[in-house]
Amino acid sequence: MSNIVHPPIAAVRETVTRALAEDIGPLGDLTASLVPEGARARAAFVARQEGVIAGCRCVSETFSQIDPTTKLDWTADDGAEVRPGEVLGRVDGSLASILTAERTALNFLCHLSGVATFTRRFVRATHGRSRIWDTRKTTPGLRALEKAAVRAGGGVNHRGSLSDFVLVKDNHLSGLTITEAVRRAKLRWPGRSVEVECENLEQVHEAVGAGAGMVLLDNMTPERVAEAVAVIRGRVTVEVSGGVTLDTVGAYADTGADLISVGALTNSAPNLDIGLDLET
Repeated sequence: MSNIVHPPIAAVRETVTRALAEDIGPLGDLTASLVPEGARARAAFVARQEGVIAGCRCVSETFSQIDPTTKLDWTADDGAEVRPGEVLGRVDGSLASILTAERTALNFLCHLSGVATFTRRFVRATHGRSRIWDTRKTTPGLRALEKAAVRAGGGVNHRGSLSDFVLVKDNHLSGLTITEAVRRAKLRWPGRSVEVECENLEQVHEAVGAGAGMVLLDNMTPERVAEAVAVIRGRVTVEVSGGVTLDTVGAYADTGADLISVGALTNSAPNLDIGLDLET
């Protein structure tokens, strides 16, 4: 699998370090300390549900930080589709180390695989007519990991931070017009894209006329989105947002919109059920 579906290794290391500090606590793993010294084990990550895998680097980093002598071999990688009962990988090493790392590793793997799986469902529901975009509605501190999971599921990433490009939303327009907002954005940040959130066709006309490179059609019905797309006639990129579900995403894709953003990909995706089963 291409590295594009994996999160940056620096983000992985930082996040795993914080997660382990939270889970282990000041005295270490009290229960694992009861395991006889020298006891070794082999365990398999096993999918309990059908889905898409993400978070393998987080799992590997978790075991590496707990005990660098553990050995982890993956048979699946981020972006791979798996079925119930399928073995995703195996870890060999100290039994105590495996037990200490288990929960943190599974927390990452199940959560991120859940994001990837949910994303894949949306991607398939568009039948290739629109691209599925994520949002900044991410778990604080996990954005880089969750956005990588979206990529593993076949989605694409919206802004990673407020510095990426200019997105003028309704609250920004409380003190200025769309035309003035676009003018100021182009003046201050000439190398950045400018997108304007629009709630009606009048705003769409103004945004396009002002020179915005993208318009975000917020909380419009598929019928109204189709009208806006016809008005725009391919002059700018069209994003649809606002309460899009698996039941409605197909209708929005039919309108000709380029991008459909779904906050639920990262803030509402259910975990994918994956277990770590001891084999010896």
